[in-house]
Amino acid sequence: MHRVALIGATGQLAYDLRRTWAERAPADRLMGLTHADVEVADPASVRAVLEAIRPTLVVNTAAYHNVDVVEENPDRAFAVNATGPRNLALACRELDAVLIHMSTDYVFSGRKAVPYVEADPVEPVNVYGVSKAAGENLVRYLWPKHFIVRCSGLYGVAGSSGKGGNFVEVMLRLAQEGKPIRVVNDQTLTPTTARALAAQLVALSGTTAYGTYHATCEGQCTWFEFAAEIFSQVGVSPFLHPQTSAESGAKARRPAYSVLENGNLKRIGLDHMPPWRDALNTYLAERNGWRR
Repeated sequence: MHRVALIGATGQLAYDLRRTWAERAPADRLMGLTHADVEVADPASVRAVLEAIRPTLVVNTAAYHNVDVVEENPDRAFAVNATGPRNLALACRELDAVLIHMSTDYVFSGRKAVPYVEADPVEPVNVYGVSKAAGENLVRYLWPKHFIVRCSGLYGVAGSSGKGGNFVEVMLRLAQEGKPIRVVNDQTLTPTTARALAAQLVALSGTTAYGTYHATCEGQCTWFEFAAEIFSQVGVSPFLHPQTSAESGAKARRPAYSVLENGNLKRIGLDHMPPWRDALNTYLAERNGWRR
């Protein structure tokens, strides 16, 4: 049985973690911590809060992750995405608590043409990726009882507080508005639902197979192909057109290919991630009846 401290409790992954944990590990006690409760960039705040509740497991979903905004604010990015994990790892070491730290496909350059495995060297191409890679390394350096879990294209029914919704909801809103929609077709990834990832994290937390893991849905697509599948599944036909990353006008560079292979999950016989189209179907079926 775990006493779980969930950092970043108002985010889209945290929403699914809270309900999934209650379903799959009802004996655990999960305590959600928001930014108002703990400032991960402040070691004194982290130490005081965790010492007070003395968790056996800390799950860090807090991140500064709006990629284009991060590009212009590297100091804040490193405070949250690098110093924050460092502070949590140190506190976990003092308490002998396991740390699950969420990371990203953006630690990779995108120059590969086959899925990245956990042992591939990181080579980020934007500030967000650099800050997340730094956070990973600090966790590895400071505390061996960790799970570093990289994900790709995450979306969930709670949306993303730092991004004003998620990709699926943005696409559906644009389709409803009846305007032409342009989506990049030169970035390949694997869209992953927060619900599927949450179930995978709960399963992983029941092991002592510490290390770095990729946890994404199965398969791959471009953002344009993802948009087309969304519209196909809901039965609408908006004016959807492909564009290049250069045409999108994004401030930060993105990896052209950031598909992740769930190699270590497969190695320990714990890969429960569904195909991305099936996960999208489940999401769309659920969202209609969901209320915050």
